[in-house]
Amino acid sequence: MLNGSDLYALDISGASFVKACGGPCTEGCVTLARIGDESWALGDSKRPEAEPLRFTTEELDTAGIDPARFGLSI
Repeated sequence: MLNGSDLYALDISGASFVKACGGPCTEGCVTLARIGDESWALGDSKRPEAEPLRFTTEELDTAGIDPARFGLSI
């Protein structure tokens, strides 16, 4: 399993982020991108300049974040 250092070493410059909104998306949305096998980047559409947080698939699952909600498969 990747650790935090490994996750943040992954290049995300070509990652395709997808939005998922809980409502009308007027307040901003969470963005998610697959950045490698079993690794993901989670961003905030209100703060696109902020570095996205990185998670393993297991960590996303533990946090209750389902990539399928973003139209992504595990």
